[in-house]
Amino acid sequence: MLDKPSFPPESADYATVRRAIEFLSTRWRDQPSIEDVAAEVGLSPSHFQHLFKRWAGLTPKAFLQAITIERARELLRDSASVLDAAYDVGLSGPSRLHDLFVTHEALTPGDYRRDDLELRYGFHPSPFGEAIVVSAPRGMAGLGFVDDGDREAALADMTRRWPRARYVADDAFTAPAAARAFDPTLWRPDAPLRVVMIGSDFEVRVWETLLCVPMGRATTYSDIARKLGKPKAARAVGAAVGKNPISFVVPCHRVLGRSGALTGYHWGLARKQAIIGWEAGRVTDG
Repeated sequence: MLDKPSFPPESADYATVRRAIEFLSTRWRDQPSIEDVAAEVGLSPSHFQHLFKRWAGLTPKAFLQAITIERARELLRDSASVLDAAYDVGLSGPSRLHDLFVTHEALTPGDYRRDDLELRYGFHPSPFGEAIVVSAPRGMAGLGFVDDGDREAALADMTRRWPRARYVADDAFTAPAAARAFDPTLWRPDAPLRVVMIGSDFEVRVWETLLCVPMGRATTYSDIARKLGKPKAARAVGAAVGKNPISFVVPCHRVLGRSGALTGYHWGLARKQAIIGWEAGRVTDG
């Protein structure tokens, strides 16, 4: 049996950090002090500062800057040209698609409607709370998050996506994929994370385009639509982004509104803000 992946201490810090993010997200215009935020989460300013920096790689102040509208607009400034460049160098194929070194393949509608499709699932810690990972025989097919300890709801969310599949609980089988996704030390081109995209042709094309958006950058629904040759299909792109079953790895969190607004996220806006800020810390470190 495979050992469970060993995650850094910050994987246990998310509950506190999430409360801080929710506070910062509603009060960012007031530019709250470190003392204000620490009081909100019930920690001393020094303890909170240390915990937050360990988790995010950024101070609370820098994180706050990373998730403001002004920063979002900066991320969007060259979003269209980023996608153009990614396609120009062939990043839409199974090569280094983005920072996680992901390779992918797609299953046709006929494949994923088969009654004999077996999917294994497991629950694992992550920097953004407990995660559910779903693996097909040839790679990761789903990644979502557990809220309030409700594993049944997280599993139901995944099973609704592929209702005819057979689901088998197997933490040991999904553990390596979870480690590869969430541990930056394992983001290596010699050991890429293989994902299996199960969806319609249009959905898969949208998800492939998301893989071309680099960490620390962002794009919009309309830019993706334009890149797909369907400039009037922004709404359909939005629907496909919302159905993305492989959260974080296929970075739908990097899609923002044209105004720079963070917009919605299937796994909660606070978590989307958390992921964007966490990635900002990784880019800063790099």
